[in-house]
Formats: sequence, structure tokens, C-alpha cells
Amino acid sequence: MRRLVTLILVPAVALASTSVRGDTITVLTAGAFKPVVAAMVPAFEARTGHKVDVQNDTTGALSRRVAAGEAFDVLVLTPSALRPFADDGKLAAGSVTPLAKVAIGVAVKSGAPLPAMATVDDFKQAIANARSVAYIDPASGGSSGIYLDGLFQRLGIADVVRAKAVLVPGGLVAERLVTGEADLAIHQISEILPVPGVTLVAPLPEAIQSYTTYAGAVSSRSSRGEAARAFLATLGGPEAADAIRAKGMTPAR
Repeated sequence: MRRLVTLILVPAVALASTSVRGDTITVLTAGAFKPVVAAMVPAFEARTGHKVDVQNDTTGALSRRVAAGEAFDVLVLTPSALRPFADDGKLAAGSVTPLAKVAIGVAVKSGAPLPAMATVDDFKQAIANARSVAYIDPASGGSSGIYLDGLFQRLGIADVVRAKAVLVPGGLVAERLVTGEADLAIHQISEILPVPGVTLVAPLPEAIQSYTTYAGAVSSRSSRGEAARAFLATLGGPEAADAIRAKGMTPAR
């Protein structure tokens, strides 16, 4: 009888343990939205028992990875980058959820003089005065780098910037201020604020500002769809709004 009870209880206990452990979902996120994703993980894991594996890269790099077949459960990119994956069936129907938008800002090392940044001429003067200017390498597929590359050309300062550019393939551009590789950094505000030892001067002047919108979606091939949808709902819900604002972004709704 004791052996029979053991044979019944052991599988039941194992099943219960599996349930308590929950699922591990993989979230691929564009770098600018990573601070928000990371901020929401601890409470989500504690509340649901699921685990979240967060991986970030530039929008272009993540798009190439997903196009090449990399598996994911939740994908956070710009709406235009998500669209091809919705069209080819990689995203669960109806799962695309607007999340937030973020502006591009200018930063200097803490303690350095703050350049004026109220007008386009102020911005151009700050570029002219800088010894070196760090921003995302457009070739990496980062949305801010692609925008800035075109902006410099429109403003007629592309050659000036090219001579002093510190092109960053991905990650936190403002770290180049701390290391001394640059004395001016231009990046999305949500990726400036997390860097210790730097000061956000201001957003770009509104006349030349570019807002990047982020949205999330669930993979149509995820075997952990319920957990993935729950996490995406968290990112798009009211509990994430404060974190979005704290990270220098504006909630989509």
C-alpha cells in the first residue's frame, strides 16, 4: 500500500512543482524600450511564477534575427518593423499592442557645461563646439542613428559630424561620455537616463525632433502563449505607465 501511495504521489508532486515554476518566456526588445521591460519583470515573475529572459538589440538587428528564424515569445519593435512579421504570420493575429513613444535627447558628462538646446541653431552650435559626437551607427539599424544621419545631411553639417563622429554599434551611447571617447551624445532619452555620470541636456528642438513609437506582439509559434500574452498585457497596462514615464518615455495610452 505504501508503495502504491508513493507511485501516485510522486507524479502529482512533480506536476505541482512544474506548475509552480511556470514558464520561461523570451522577450526580444529594441534597446530603447529595454529599461521598461526590465523594470516590469520582477513584479510579473513574483505575481505569476513565470520567468522572463530579456534580450535586447537595435531594431534592425532584431529584425534580421527574427527574419532568420530566431525564436521568441514577445517581440518589441517599432510598428513599421513589426509589420512584415505580422504579414508573414510570425506574429499572433491581433496581438500587436502600442506601448510608448520616446524622443531623442542630447547629453554631456556630468559636471560639463550644458550647451543651449532651445533652437536648431543651438543644436548646430553644440555640434560645432564638440570635440567628438557619439550616436548609434546607422549601419547597425538603430532608429535614432538612421534618423540622425539624415538630419545631419538636411542641416548641411554631415561633413562636420563625420569628422568627429563616434559611431556606436548598439547599447548605451551615453557611456562614451563617461569613458571620455565623446563629449556630446545624442540618443533616445530612455537610453540616456540609465547611464550614471551623464546629464541629459534636453530633447532635440521640436523642429528637428523625431519620436520613435514602440509596440509589442506575441509570436504565433510560441508554446508559452498564455504567459507571453500576460507579460505583453503588463507592458501595455496601467502598471507600466509610471515606469514608462520614469524611463523618459510617454505611454501610448
